Amino acid sequence: MSTPIVPPPTRRLAVLHAVPHWLPQTATWLHNQVRFLPDSVESHVFCETAGNLDQFPVENLHVLRRSPARFFWDRGLRRLGVRPFLGAVGEVARRTGARILHSHFGNVGAVNVTPARNAGLAHAVTFYGLDVTFLPRENPRWLDRYCRLFATCDRVFCEGPHMGRTIEALGCPGEKIRVHHLGVAVDEIPFRPRRPDPGSPVRVLLAGSFREKKGFPIALTALGRIRERFPLEITIIGDAPADERGVREKARILEALRANDLEGQTRLLGYQPHRTIFEEAERHHVFLSPSIHATDGDTEGGAPVSIIEMAASGMAIVSTTHCDIPEVVLDGKTGLLAPEGDVDGLAARLEHLLGHSETWPEMLRAGRDHVEREFDARRQGAQLAGLYEEIIRDRSAGSGRA
Repeated sequence: MSTPIVPPPTRRLAVLHAVPHWLPQTATWLHNQVRFLPDSVESHVFCETAGNLDQFPVENLHVLRRSPARFFWDRGLRRLGVRPFLGAVGEVARRTGARILHSHFGNVGAVNVTPARNAGLAHAVTFYGLDVTFLPRENPRWLDRYCRLFATCDRVFCEGPHMGRTIEALGCPGEKIRVHHLGVAVDEIPFRPRRPDPGSPVRVLLAGSFREKKGFPIALTALGRIRERFPLEITIIGDAPADERGVREKARILEALRANDLEGQTRLLGYQPHRTIFEEAERHHVFLSPSIHATDGDTEGGAPVSIIEMAASGMAIVSTTHCDIPEVVLDGKTGLLAPEGDVDGLAARLEHLLGHSETWPEMLRAGRDHVEREFDARRQGAQLAGLYEEIIRDRSAGSGRA
């Protein structure tokens, strides 16, 4: 009798995720990308600094320098030319057996071109928004850096087709671009559809860092125009990042509250842990997210993940046609969209929604179903693992190096 041949155990694919800081409170979507990858992928996170680990634990964390000082996210993005990253990427890759380097943010990918090549790593990069339009406009040298990145990397991931077209316009070959939706933990978000009782205040929630692209002053102006017809209670979660842009936008938001006589009806909660955002969300009826193209070139790139989370929870969504938001909010079916920057249009959409509460149950159910189909983190994790395997197959077929 012949001895049966037992195949050797399949080795997990080791992926090294490079990110400047693990992890700001506003970057839950990045934690979801890593934690919902299937068991076939062994994830390692390499970062310059780390914080909020109680909220965003990760099993294999490699921190370049451990500092108790707060790392300012946007300041870090602007100074990602720091050279310590260059040597350390290859060292961590060798130690972990990584075959793929996944750079999160395009400018991180540009910094990692040389270490990825020197370490013989396949290189994937995900663009998210600020890196797509703001950085090249702020400093045209990023265009040259991106061209070098696009010529050498294996894949470029983005949230939706609008962002994909924008990246292609920057010089990335279309065949390297893959749309990969950011996922949310749908099974951890209870679906509790809600709408205001007749005669009671409509509770409206806004959430995000104080950046011009979020459109908060526009939102407050639109709310000011309907406040006489509909009693409102407004909550804003978020604050100004510690830079001039953030401070300037916070002043505009406070002025919009004063100008529209909304100060007495508005709570400003500052930055909050992710769990607190959901606790507040359960008390609110409408999530208002009127993103715009900022005058400095900043955009959402794709769509705010907060919209996806709030739709999953059973909130009515009012947003804009900005970037890939129409991929998340199907206008008239899962929420309502106004042209970006259009105060009158936004006020009209809010009035329509609040004046037709009988349409809410169907719309809220459709919103949850859409999130479950297209933005479930487990499903997106499996898709990302498939994209990693595609990279390995292509490199093996093309050069035999992977």
